[in-house]
Amino acid sequence: MDYVNFSKRFSTISAINMLPFDKESKEINWTGLTENIEFLLENNMEIIVPNGNTGEFYALTIDEAKKVTENVVELVDGRATVVAGVGYAVDTAIELGKAAQEAGADCIMIHQPIHPYITSRGAVTYFKTIIEALDIPSIVYFKDPNLSDEVLKELAPLEKLVGVKYAVNNLPRFAKLVQEVPAEHNIAWVCGTAEKWAPFFYNAGAVGFTSGLVNIYPQKSLEMLAALRKGDQETVWRTWKEVLPFEDLRAKYNNGNNVVVIKEAMEQLGLTAGVTREPVDPLDDNDKQEVTALLESWKLNISTV
Repeated sequence: MDYVNFSKRFSTISAINMLPFDKESKEINWTGLTENIEFLLENNMEIIVPNGNTGEFYALTIDEAKKVTENVVELVDGRATVVAGVGYAVDTAIELGKAAQEAGADCIMIHQPIHPYITSRGAVTYFKTIIEALDIPSIVYFKDPNLSDEVLKELAPLEKLVGVKYAVNNLPRFAKLVQEVPAEHNIAWVCGTAEKWAPFFYNAGAVGFTSGLVNIYPQKSLEMLAALRKGDQETVWRTWKEVLPFEDLRAKYNNGNNVVVIKEAMEQLGLTAGVTREPVDPLDDNDKQEVTALLESWKLNISTV
């Protein structure tokens, strides 16, 4: 594995695919998953991330998470890079990682540990143990502002660590980290908080960004990516202004709306999203109306997506 060149793949959008659940049983709708993955591929997504937070990883059983990865790898069939989310206890994360590796996933994304008692030293051990247990490369999902960036500095020399999905919205902190990690470690720095923060992170050293918006409006996400690459500030900020209300709605209730806003938008457009699983509730009527208004302002309907 050429880990050095692999890290270059993240200089793009990391599409976090949605996982549809049946409205009655809340079982995974596998046909709907197929439709959603094909939608992303048809819209030129180069990286697809099953079992992300927006894909409701923490609402899945371990067996379900394995099956989601297997299905996505089979559906993608080499047309994009598949980065499978793994997490929970170290042994569980390794089990999920090995299953992803056997299924043919290209890379894993190690979720931020959810243990209530975490230290920076413990985080280093956690991530390092998982990274070294696998042959395929890893990216680290870093979103706890209470953890020191020293965690990432210590992990950076690991050959199989190819990227960091950085989701702490502290731009001076992020810029300082990027400048302090030697370029020869070949870490791809990815903005982990989507289009709302992408321009800021890009100017601070990120090479790409994650997106849930791509599940409904990939053209707008690609427009932002192209403008960032060209340094076309006028287009960057026009696009940013257009997507900001949507991302703000997702951030409502301490990010409680993150998943359900996208699912509601997909359903309104005739795409297959289904319902969310607990502990995420459906949108209230006011938020549903706001989703409708946003889609209308973008002039989106089933014929345009």
